[in-house]
Amino acid sequence: MAEAGKINTTILLVEDNPGDQKLFSKSLQMKEIDSEVVTVGTGEEAVEYFKSAGGDINFIRPDLIILDLNMPGMGGKAFLKQFKKMEDFNDIPVVVLTTSDSDIDIVESYKLQAAGYIKKPVSLKGFLDVISTLEQYWMGICRLPGRDS
Repeated sequence: MAEAGKINTTILLVEDNPGDQKLFSKSLQMKEIDSEVVTVGTGEEAVEYFKSAGGDINFIRPDLIILDLNMPGMGGKAFLKQFKKMEDFNDIPVVVLTTSDSDIDIVESYKLQAAGYIKKPVSLKGFLDVISTLEQYWMGICRLPGRDS
């Protein structure tokens, strides 16, 4: 159970860059956000994560998915296409966090039902700003599926 004033959220981070994985987690810690981050490095691993849910007693259903677009193998858009076909999970919001600021990537992501699109910052301060925005909107204002509060 989360302490008063803290938010308890499970985030699935789909990101291939170890540096960005660490920066994301470090930013959550620095902002003192009570959340569990499950990290996978590819779109394929993310699909497998959800496919294994039925037989894995340790499966943790994420409240929010943070998705990079540019990954080796199955990229973020291909993952979104497959993920949105998964009826048991497609209600989980997916926020794209990527280096691309291409209008084509932005439009295609929204057409694939991304809930948000954020250009990935290059500095710790930028990541902290992104985490603050995520916290305020997705973990504060918005009602996430399956959550009582």
